[in-house]
Amino acid sequence: MSLQPDTATAASTDRLSAAEIAQAVADGRLSALDVTEAALARIARHDRILNSFTDVTAERARAKARAVDAAIANGQKVGPLAGVPFAVKNLFDVQGLATRAGSKINRDLKPSTRDATLIERMDAAGAVLVGALNMGEYAYDFTGENVHDGPSRNPHDVTRMSGGSSGGSGSAVGGGLVPLALGSDTNGSIRVPSSFCGIFGLKPTYGRLSRARSFPFVSSFDHLGPFARSVGDLALAYDAMQGPDADDAACTTRAAEPVMSSLTHDIGGLRIALAGGYFQKNVFPEAVEAVARVARALGATRTVEIPEAARARAAAYVISTTEGASLHLDRLRRRPNDFDPAVRDRLIAGAMIPAPLVDRAQKFRRWYRAQVLELFKSVDVILAPATPCTAPKLGQATFVLDGVELPVRANIGIHTQPISFIGLPVVAVPVPLEPMPIGVQIIAAPWREDIALRVAHALERTGVVAAPSPRGLS
Repeated sequence: MSLQPDTATAASTDRLSAAEIAQAVADGRLSALDVTEAALARIARHDRILNSFTDVTAERARAKARAVDAAIANGQKVGPLAGVPFAVKNLFDVQGLATRAGSKINRDLKPSTRDATLIERMDAAGAVLVGALNMGEYAYDFTGENVHDGPSRNPHDVTRMSGGSSGGSGSAVGGGLVPLALGSDTNGSIRVPSSFCGIFGLKPTYGRLSRARSFPFVSSFDHLGPFARSVGDLALAYDAMQGPDADDAACTTRAAEPVMSSLTHDIGGLRIALAGGYFQKNVFPEAVEAVARVARALGATRTVEIPEAARARAAAYVISTTEGASLHLDRLRRRPNDFDPAVRDRLIAGAMIPAPLVDRAQKFRRWYRAQVLELFKSVDVILAPATPCTAPKLGQATFVLDGVELPVRANIGIHTQPISFIGLPVVAVPVPLEPMPIGVQIIAAPWREDIALRVAHALERTGVVAAPSPRGLS
């Protein structure tokens, strides 16, 4: 979108990318405060429908925006996200707020005294935090339906799921309330809302972005990452958040590897393949069509088999439930009735899994990772569905996959779990099908977020992938 000084008004900022907002604020064509007020007005108007926010940090946002405007007025250098509104899943520590993690129990916690590392880094880049976002309880969810706060709703059809567990993040960005949001992905919780809400999401390599001062689910799987309506904005946020952090033991000591400058590099020499076998089963026609469109645009005809992907998904379930149960044992003993019953029952089941089975799952995980990394010696990118279907209806309990009726909640992440299980970087890209969008995973080797983002950017330039305008909001 071309931004002209005489037409750039706060009222139109919902149509601007994060990059365009930051440039206009830095140039003095927009004030950060006007951008912030416009975002707060959008939230007040539309979140009554979407239910994506649990907390709006209006005074903090205004104070930060004024500080950005003052810095510009004084001739000081501002960051690459100057004046850009963003929001975070409510498992991120936000100074002054109790870190809910989607639960009833955590509301009794004392307010956080310090922001999560990634919020601090976004703030240092000039971004303006406007609030915390709805999520599935303790991140154990694929639907975006929270029994305590109500469901976050899909911006393209508010009778449908936003996806989980970062449902509020997907809904807020897909609905145009904010241009950027942060979420977490353990088994698919960035990629699923991206798919259902028709936006871009990045699950980076395990350990790439700090998780310090965020509420965990499964420490050996947990990733944090951004959502955006364009690849450029995704890369802009990702670059702002990179870097080692001693406060997270799993965070890499690798220096930051910015990707923004390489987005437009040619992808002609990249070896791109489709995930076959398991990833071509248990899918609705719309998922098949989305992957086919992306593959055609990239000229990808080769298919590779990711070995034992079904076992990888099963092992991911075993490790998720046992690690999650271990984290919550005290809460389960003290306040079992304050959990979402579905979450509580899965955690209790996880606590009863025999230790030898967990040990087998971990041994398989090491073998599986070695097998998949071997594939990346002959390919650079693997394409796979992000979800088996477009967003189901809110409250929908089952769907039929390959002639078998299956529970929705357990099977939405059927294609994401075998990937996060071994920490690979993935960009989820939206294919704007009618009537609802659906996502495709662009999977790369560890630490090669740059390649996945380059492929996503090339697809975006052709129009094959794009974030559609929300149709569920008046």
